[in-house]
Amino acid sequence: MAAEEQVFYATGRRKTSSARIFLKPGTGKITINSKAADEYMYAPSPRITVLQAFALTSTKGKYDVYATVKGGGIKGQAEAIRHGIARALTIADETLREPLKKAGYLTRDPRKVERKKYGLHKARKAVQFSKR
Repeated sequence: MAAEEQVFYATGRRKTSSARIFLKPGTGKITINSKAADEYMYAPSPRITVLQAFALTSTKGKYDVYATVKGGGIKGQAEAIRHGIARALTIADETLREPLKKAGYLTRDPRKVERKKYGLHKARKAVQFSKR
């Protein structure tokens, strides 16, 4: 019976996006929602965001990533994946925690869209005030 491969799991979040990350030793293949990363994220900017944690820790090409992500837009999803990858890397190797923490990749960005209030057009936008 073959030894089971070690899989590191972490969750990453940003705004309304949440990503489940499964990290296992491999060749650097990234799969997002059963699609290749290049196919899922067609713009180069979110792809760069996803790979930032690997670039910082010099672990590019050492792990395969399988991610399921939902909610939000492409940018929020990319940052949620980066957050999850950073958390999974610290589980895989505790020495990577310090550089990832310093870069801010382990901190969950708590900002969300503010709700709309009644009597206003948007969350804070009101009708123009006139004295007369």
